[in-house]
Amino acid sequence: MLVCISANPAIDRRLRLENIAVGQINRALSAQPLPGGKAAHVAMVAKALGVDVMWVGFLGGAAGEQCESGLSAFGVPLTVIRTQSETRANLELISADGQVTEILEPGGAVTEGEVERLLTTCRDLFAESDRGTQVALSGSLPPGAPSDLYAELIRLAQVNGCRTLLDTSGDALRHALNAGPDFVKPNKNEASAFAGYSITDATTAVQATQPFFDAGGKSVAISLGADGMIWQRTVSSDAFISKPSPLADCSPVGCGDAALAGFAVAHERGLSDEETLRLATACGSANCLANVPGRVDVRDVQRLAQEITVRQVVARESSRRVAVEAQ
Repeated sequence: MLVCISANPAIDRRLRLENIAVGQINRALSAQPLPGGKAAHVAMVAKALGVDVMWVGFLGGAAGEQCESGLSAFGVPLTVIRTQSETRANLELISADGQVTEILEPGGAVTEGEVERLLTTCRDLFAESDRGTQVALSGSLPPGAPSDLYAELIRLAQVNGCRTLLDTSGDALRHALNAGPDFVKPNKNEASAFAGYSITDATTAVQATQPFFDAGGKSVAISLGADGMIWQRTVSSDAFISKPSPLADCSPVGCGDAALAGFAVAHERGLSDEETLRLATACGSANCLANVPGRVDVRDVQRLAQEITVRQVVARESSRRVAVEAQ
């Protein structure tokens, strides 16, 4: 099973417009409310690929009910921790030229008691799960949640033999890395901020994995958007880079989450390094083609996986400088 933990879920409202005029009235051509938050997309993609999933997270108010019904309609089982605060709503504005503008709410504050209920629920779930269950912790933390919440959840998962996958940023990322997650997947901007320099190419992307290993991550992937993805299974192994087929006029929302689901599925299937990165990249690309985030078509995943190129990148560290040579 893949347990997807969502500390800060949302209803994502996708609005399509001819164009966006700042400071003026904008009329949407269409509007779609969708279950959102990164963990929701991870769960939906993993389920589409045939993995048993469980979504666990905070939900409150009418928006929370809407998020719950949306996930249930897709067949995702849920374990809900009810909150006094309303679940947030995020806006995704898509103009006719394909440009995407996101407006993300911070989320309603959670109480100390609600956080404790989440921890207790997860501890019991991990203890009852089969050994080897995977736990995906993804997304931001809501106001009121301690910055080490993911770190605590990682430790609870590890005690019960679960494998952990992490996708977050800021203080939540730094604290969680101290707990030694089995896999961490920042995007290009998050990795640049953590490493302290801009990622401009494959060389700097490989270099940027090292700070994550130093901080406690056991396996590191960095998504580079249209430029593909870097993955290094362990600190001592070679890195691989993928190159997806170009895709035009599609929304990137949820693509990183789909890739995270791909890594989880690949681990369950026991795929090789190259096959793993190819599947994860194909999941991200298939999400880009989907009508809504997370609702990938398995046929798209299979087709795109055949088109994606993966090559090895050998990284050798000497005096804290990494020389990269492509093979």
